[in-house]
Amino acid sequence: MKRVLVLAPHTDDGEFGCGGTINKMINEGDDVYYCAFSACEQSVLPQFPSDILITEVKAATRVLGIKPENLILKDYEVRTFNYRRQEILDDIIKLRSSINPDIVFIPALTDIHQDHKTIAEEALRAFKFTSILSYELPWNNITFQTSCFFKLSDENIQVKIQALKQYQSQAHRPYSNEDFIKSLARVRGVQISAPYAETFEVVRWINS
Repeated sequence: MKRVLVLAPHTDDGEFGCGGTINKMINEGDDVYYCAFSACEQSVLPQFPSDILITEVKAATRVLGIKPENLILKDYEVRTFNYRRQEILDDIIKLRSSINPDIVFIPALTDIHQDHKTIAEEALRAFKFTSILSYELPWNNITFQTSCFFKLSDENIQVKIQALKQYQSQAHRPYSNEDFIKSLARVRGVQISAPYAETFEVVRWINS
């Protein structure tokens, strides 16, 4: 059994980037932890409660199979992470100490969203002796090296889609679309002669 840590700058980033892989790993007996650093209360649409994303991430991670006690929520304000680097690094180091993960999933180091980039950079500092994979968020990735793939089943993809459907407050996003999610998984599957896949950029890989 592997201990896996998914670092999501905002609620739903982990589901978009590696939701199918999370479900696959849990089904294979791995222990997956998920930490979201912001519920983006400042940018929630006015027709929703400001804390709606907290409710939604709890529901979405439950669909993926993550234990409620393995969900960690921080309350950093969206688009301010680069001003709070040391606090974020301190929080990530605490996660390293308490979880001691074998694999860490992070956004790409070249992700153009300022919060995503901050989490990726501080995670690399904290986990430089750990295997690290960056997940794909095509709308934020100018370049992305598809250097690692996880083969996924139709069930894994359907679970990912159902998890993302929990985010009703984000349904207006063009990438929060079932056809897009499934099509991207098909494209990545074609690259490795599989029905579906998610791809990752290898930041560091350590064989024990």
